[in-house]
Amino acid sequence: MTAPRHTIDVDVATQTLTLKDDADRLLMQTRVSTARNGVGEEEGSERTPRGAHYIRAMIGAGLPLNSVLVSRRPTGEIYTPPLRTAYPHRDWILTRILWLCGLEPGKNRRGKRDTMRRYIYIHGCPDEDRMGVPGSRGCIKMRNKEIVELFDRVAPGTRVYIRG
Repeated sequence: MTAPRHTIDVDVATQTLTLKDDADRLLMQTRVSTARNGVGEEEGSERTPRGAHYIRAMIGAGLPLNSVLVSRRPTGEIYTPPLRTAYPHRDWILTRILWLCGLEPGKNRRGKRDTMRRYIYIHGCPDEDRMGVPGSRGCIKMRNKEIVELFDRVAPGTRVYIRG
């Protein structure tokens, strides 16, 4: 028997992420934070790209909650509010990364509209960051415990649909 295939749906309007199995049963639903600049696919826009994607890579398996990742590598730091004060301009990517790749050539794949080359992720963030309102630099931010739950339920190749 084949394991159920999962689908992730990100609704930018409601700032929610939903995980369903192949029978369309709801497995998880949570508030997220997409880009403060809105939706868009252009390189350098700091906007969340729309359309069909898939998880290209999963980074951070086994890291403790609040582990800091820079350039997709753990720094050895554990996030705290005083660390944020010490580095106020950091884009805080914590705990786990689901690196997305677009599936629609000309829209979110290839050229200056390539989701993967733009380093668009679903990732953990500081717990004090607000969920349910746009606030990221293009990525989809989640609470740390929820990104671990999602990470543990999906696999590379899982489809991700971002609706704007």
